Amino acid sequence: MHADAGYVGVEKREETAEEDPTGRIDWQIAKRRSPIKKMEDGPEKDLILAAEKAKASVHGFVEHPFHILKNFFCHRKTRYRGLAKNYHQLQVIFGLGNLVVAARKLF
Repeated sequence: MHADAGYVGVEKREETAEEDPTGRIDWQIAKRRSPIKKMEDGPEKDLILAAEKAKASVHGFVEHPFHILKNFFCHRKTRYRGLAKNYHQLQVIFGLGNLVVAARKLF
């Protein structure tokens, strides 16, 4: 599981322990920036920065389709039109978003 720094300590929370009683989820939580900035320059800080960059690249890859939805298709709010209409609208927008991503890879 990848998450940003807002989820620090999620593996210790009661509700996540109930969902994964075997403890098989590998949590990849980004570190907060302030403790890293306070560290002295050296190999340990370089190693942590490399690990954080790897986590951020996965996070960016996953968030990109939502960026397309929100900015390219202007879908920032869901108005209540009925649950079925909202569901179908999202299905169409996600399908069109996949076409946009595929078209960008062709050119």
